[in-house]
Amino acid sequence: MRAQPKASHFIDGEYVEDTAGTVIESIYPANGEVIARLHAATPAIVEKAIAAAKRAQPEWAAKSPTARGRILKRAAEIMRERNRELSELETLDTGKPIQETIVADPTSGADSFEFFGGVAAAALNGDYIPLGGDFAYTKRVPLGVCVGIGAWNYPQQIACWKGAPALAAGNAMVFKPSENTPLGALKIAEILIEAGLPKGLYNVIQGDRSTGPLLVNHPDIAKVSLTGSVPTGRKVYEAAAAGLRHVTMELGGKSPLIVFDDADLESAIGGAMLGNFYSTGQVCSNGTRVFVQRKVKDAFLARLKERTEAIVIGDPMDEATQLGPMVSKAQRDKVFSYIEKGKAEGARLVTGGGIPNAVNTEGTYIQPTVFADVTDEMRIAREEIFGPVMCVLDFDDEAEVVARANATEFGLSAGVFTADITRAHRVVDQLEAGTLWINTYNLCPVEIPFGGSKQSGFGRENSVAALNHYTELKTVYVGMGKVEAPY
Repeated sequence: MRAQPKASHFIDGEYVEDTAGTVIESIYPANGEVIARLHAATPAIVEKAIAAAKRAQPEWAAKSPTARGRILKRAAEIMRERNRELSELETLDTGKPIQETIVADPTSGADSFEFFGGVAAAALNGDYIPLGGDFAYTKRVPLGVCVGIGAWNYPQQIACWKGAPALAAGNAMVFKPSENTPLGALKIAEILIEAGLPKGLYNVIQGDRSTGPLLVNHPDIAKVSLTGSVPTGRKVYEAAAAGLRHVTMELGGKSPLIVFDDADLESAIGGAMLGNFYSTGQVCSNGTRVFVQRKVKDAFLARLKERTEAIVIGDPMDEATQLGPMVSKAQRDKVFSYIEKGKAEGARLVTGGGIPNAVNTEGTYIQPTVFADVTDEMRIAREEIFGPVMCVLDFDDEAEVVARANATEFGLSAGVFTADITRAHRVVDQLEAGTLWINTYNLCPVEIPFGGSKQSGFGRENSVAALNHYTELKTVYVGMGKVEAPY
């Protein structure tokens, strides 16, 4: 085992183990090797983590935002100093190529700590409201103990995206990573303690499907932030609603990416590839329905096929590798089932659809796959596949493509490629999605809000907007004169 942590959980500033919990095997997707064995949290572990957070939070909330921010910025510095080490762990955890993790995973987490550490002092201010002789003021106050539930595609990034605004606002957090990728969040917790975070404020517990309800239903939890699938989101939302808890959810999508015939074709193809094949297609905001205007369809597909078949697939620890395996055998099997559905429904397989040559047969590899002649009613065009499968659909005019793009229960993301900037703004204004791009795709710097609409969730990660979801507004009316009553 290559990545065995000191223990399964990190609570109150130290590693904690309880071997009574169900065994969780962390498997390196590139070769099927078990790289760590951990234990799911027992009810006792859950109680211990929440108690530590509840005890530590009031004193943390009493500190100035500047003091809290200073610790977060130091954590960002440590993460950048250890970027290689953290990136290699992320690659072991997820199977994503080191070429990718070294620029997109721990670095994004560090950006989050730095950003929220820097803006907390300025962004957590209230308002003064003059009322004649009287006045009122508002202040943003932390919620208390927050739960973060992470997904397996960006484990370190998500641990930071949820932890940074929560801590900056004065909350404590109990974070549960996916059982598929349990390792990275433990290192984040370690680094926060090293940076000076008081014990108990950021706790990591492992778990499976039975662990989430223990957290979400706990009476001491004030807020739940989930990144996951729509079905999981519905269950968590229902449970949180029973306790009237604050909730933010970043769920799945079936996002449209529209390529007009005046677009720069190389850029549009590059955007479509990044929006379908990056992280082996395991990105919730991916533009998996690529609408290409009929006039340029053949040229688009020909060049797309050429570029897709040139992607380097191999050992994720080799910096030349551009595409690694999927996170698990179960996920790969799911993707293969959708590929078979696409064929059965009459979509044309342009490239891919199988297992690449010259890879470890024990790994969970899959070829980047492109379907053409896809129609709106096909399941591969309606359901989230969460793998490297691109569906290319034809369209004729703007009004048509906008209507078809919006004909989905999802509303996470969308993209438009066109040389006509007026049309670009007109189209994105009509698309029903929370995060949109013009002439690029899937860029998510911490400075901008990220989140969805419709069945893709609510609330926002990142930017100053995220702080609103980890605080509530307190209003104070100040009377300056005598109180006169009619009785």
